[in-house]
Amino acid sequence: MIIRKLLVISLLVFSFNNLSAQTKYKVGLIGFYNLENLFDTINQVDVKDEEFTPDGANLYTPTVYLDKLQKLSNVISLIGEDISPDGLSLIGVAEVENITVLQDLVKTEKLRNRNYKIVHYDSPDERGIDVGLLYNPKYFTPISSQTLNVPLQNDDGAFYATRDVLYVYGMYDGEPLHVFVNHWPSRRGGEEASAPKRALAASIAKAKIDSINQASPGAKIILMGDLNDDPVSPSVAKVLGATGDMKNIKSDGLYNPWVKYYNEGIGTLAYNDAWNLFDQIVISQSFLSKEQQGFFFYKAQIFSKEFMKQQSGRYKGYPLRTYDFSVYMGGYSDHFPTYLIMMKAL
Repeated sequence: MIIRKLLVISLLVFSFNNLSAQTKYKVGLIGFYNLENLFDTINQVDVKDEEFTPDGANLYTPTVYLDKLQKLSNVISLIGEDISPDGLSLIGVAEVENITVLQDLVKTEKLRNRNYKIVHYDSPDERGIDVGLLYNPKYFTPISSQTLNVPLQNDDGAFYATRDVLYVYGMYDGEPLHVFVNHWPSRRGGEEASAPKRALAASIAKAKIDSINQASPGAKIILMGDLNDDPVSPSVAKVLGATGDMKNIKSDGLYNPWVKYYNEGIGTLAYNDAWNLFDQIVISQSFLSKEQQGFFFYKAQIFSKEFMKQQSGRYKGYPLRTYDFSVYMGGYSDHFPTYLIMMKAL
C-alpha cells in the first residue's frame, strides 16, 4: 500500500483543457528512439563493427563515443520534460551494440537521476546491433521478457540473422502491460523487394499479440520500433492490422496514431527529399477509452527540436546525424524520437 501511494505521488497531476476540467490526471510518457549506431569502440569478435572502432573508417574514438552518449542523453532527458519532471517512463531503443552502451547511456549526467533500468538481449544480427527497453522503476516493474526470432532466408533458402523482437511483460503503475520493441529489416535492395522481410517480422510480433489477446482479452499492448516501413505500408496496415481509424477499430485491434502525421507529410527521417515515418508506437484498442480506471491514450508526438536538425545546405531540416558517410557531423541520430502521452484519472 505504501509503494502504491508513492507511485501515485511520483506521477505528475494534470488537468487538460480538452478533458474534464474537474478531473485530475496522472501522466505516463512512453517513447521510442533509434540511437543510430550506438557502438562502443571495441572490435568485437564475430561482429561486423570494424568501422566503429578508433582505427576503422569512421575513426570512432572514445571521444566521439562519449560525445554521442552526451548528445543522446540530452535528447532523452528533454522528451516530455515539459509535461512530467520524470520524462519518459519507458523508452524502446534500436541500433545499440550491446548492454554496455546502454549502461553507459543511463549513467550519463543527464539521465543518472532517472534511475533507468535495462532489458536487453544480444541479437544474432551480423552487425551486432540490438534493441532494448529502458524503464523507470517508479513506473514499470518487468515480470518476464523474451526475444522473438525473425527467421529470414536468402534466395537460396539459407537462413540469415536480423534483429530479434524484444517482448517484455510487466506492471505499469499497477496495470499489466505487454511491450514489444522492434527494428524490422531494412529496405536494402529496394522497398518492394525487401517488403516480405518486414512482413515476416510483423507476423512474428502479430502472432504473439494474438496469443496474448486470446489468453487475456482486453490486454494492454504497445508495439514500438523502427519498422523501416510507414504507417500505410502493408507490413503495418495489413499484417499488423494497425489502423488510424479510432472509431472503427476492433476490440482486439491495434491503433496507429501516426497515420495522420504521415498523411500530412510529417516524418521521423528523411531520404531523397521525402519524409518517412518509420518510428512508430502502436497501441491496443484497450487504451482508447477515456472512461476507464487505467491509463488511456491522449496524444502522440514527434520530438524534433531545432538543435537536432541540419541547419544548412540541401539537407536543412533533416535530423542531424552522427556521420555523413565517414565524416563526423557531431549530430544525434538520423531519426527523430517519438512518444505517447498516456493519462489516468485520479
